[in-house]
Amino acid sequence: MKRNVELVVISDVHLGTYGCKAKELLRYLNSIQPKTLILNGDIIDIWQFKKSYFPKPHLKVIKKILSFATKSTDVYYITGNHDEMFRKFTDFELGKLKVCNKICLEMDQKKAWIFHGDVFDASVQHSKWIAKLGGKGYDFLIVINNVVNWFLEKMGKEKYSFSKKIKNNVKKAVKYISDFELTASELAIDNHYDYVVCGHIHQPQIREVTNKKGSCTYLNSGDWIENLSALEYDHKEWKIFYYDDHKDLLQDEDVEEFPDIDNSELMKMVTNFSK
Repeated sequence: MKRNVELVVISDVHLGTYGCKAKELLRYLNSIQPKTLILNGDIIDIWQFKKSYFPKPHLKVIKKILSFATKSTDVYYITGNHDEMFRKFTDFELGKLKVCNKICLEMDQKKAWIFHGDVFDASVQHSKWIAKLGGKGYDFLIVINNVVNWFLEKMGKEKYSFSKKIKNNVKKAVKYISDFELTASELAIDNHYDYVVCGHIHQPQIREVTNKKGSCTYLNSGDWIENLSALEYDHKEWKIFYYDDHKDLLQDEDVEEFPDIDNSELMKMVTNFSK
């Protein structure tokens, strides 16, 4: 039974990398029927794209997104830094799929400003850790972490996250996240937005931010590498969906076939975008 959801935001999927949890994302997407789906950047990781590594579950995620767009779901692909090559297709539309750099939505008489967030890398005090964790270093770290967690599970112990440990304990990382959230929120308040929705920093969050000029709600959809999280808006309320909290309730389901594009053609398309 699919859940009807008014709006869903996912980001930082990083399809085409070893750390991407495409199977889990596919199970989540198969469990919902959103009116609007917002892909808030870094969905396909063009930076680290390898033609030799783009497994079927990754292609199925793309097919599922396309199947949404050919039916009743409005799909917005907001470009990020890892898929910045798509920015040359800004304002491109195919059925209900639209490529853009940011969007502004009216939601129950409130205004939402939605963008990836990499634009703040130049204005927030930039640290080397974010570049490393966002690139090959991060991908390698996740591969090692997956091996360690496999052994921990076999021994009946809880999983451990290397990158979360780094983010929570390295002062520069903590400050980067704090500055990112504050910068986004202050700009939203200055421009009279009620919500500001970002991705980029792989840190799911919903919190109120208030200053002398006003207040707004800052939201971040997290990622599908470690947190396996999404933002959902329904009945005038925002929630963070965590896959691990619901995985026992989700059922495997075949993706509807997308008749006009087979796997080989999808692979060619992704390869061309990566050039």
